[in-house]
Amino acid sequence: MTAPPAITPELIRSGLERARYLTTPRVETVLYLALALEKPLLVEGPAGAGKTEIGKVLATTLHTDLVRLQCYEGLDEAKALYEWNYQKQLLRIQTDHAQDLDWGEVTQHIFSREYLLERPLLHALTVPHKVVLLIDEIDKADEEFEAFLLEVLSEFQVSIPELGTITAHQRPAVVLTSNRARDLSEALKRRCLYLYLEFPGVEIEREIIRLKVPDLDERLRDQVARFVSGLRKLDLRKAPSIAEALDWARALRALGIKELDAAAVRQTLNLVLKHEDDFRKAESKISSMLGATRHH
Repeated sequence: MTAPPAITPELIRSGLERARYLTTPRVETVLYLALALEKPLLVEGPAGAGKTEIGKVLATTLHTDLVRLQCYEGLDEAKALYEWNYQKQLLRIQTDHAQDLDWGEVTQHIFSREYLLERPLLHALTVPHKVVLLIDEIDKADEEFEAFLLEVLSEFQVSIPELGTITAHQRPAVVLTSNRARDLSEALKRRCLYLYLEFPGVEIEREIIRLKVPDLDERLRDQVARFVSGLRKLDLRKAPSIAEALDWARALRALGIKELDAAAVRQTLNLVLKHEDDFRKAESKISSMLGATRHH
């Protein structure tokens, strides 16, 4: 693993450009400060706005690994930090028993690093180089886990009773994402730099489509960006993500559609709306929304 590049605003800007991640100067500044100050970055916003991608882009920019912890209800320390390899320990106990070793010697063997299963948090601390630790959808985890995580992120070290304290070789760059399913604690927010990531405006999304689906007709690209923007203004259960907008653009290209009309939208709208009630809500507004895309 090569040494990570020096952290500069230009490094962040060029890294985002190489990854074709379009954003704003405000976002670039927060990303730079999170790295320069070695502070965790909490990114909140609607699902599908590009929060997770920030962690991936940072790893690419720093030429390092991405270590991802996907949060969910019921996530505990064992799944996030470490577990003992019980099957391997049992085999060792059987071997040592056959050799008539006393229990003190046996425990020295079975409670060593060789028998430790590293989960994402511990792995991010023990790797010899700096990595990007992405803690995705922290709002889905329980408050108890959030409190535990706060302790880990404060000192970047963990205590394992059988092994002692393990401190990070290199402090990881930490990105936490939240869809705001629940309010996070003020204690966590105080320890993080904060970024609220909205869906991109029409101009930026049009450029994202150009970069990701380069052979799409320019007029259709503009219509897709404007129509998706209009969908997000409706009171939907789940607004279309950037990834879903790109899937829609690729599908329209594959179908040979050159311009959005009501028939094309109804035929393919299931690519961006994944709930039947959302589909019905949008269906009644297709004509007016298409009219808005053509007035530009």
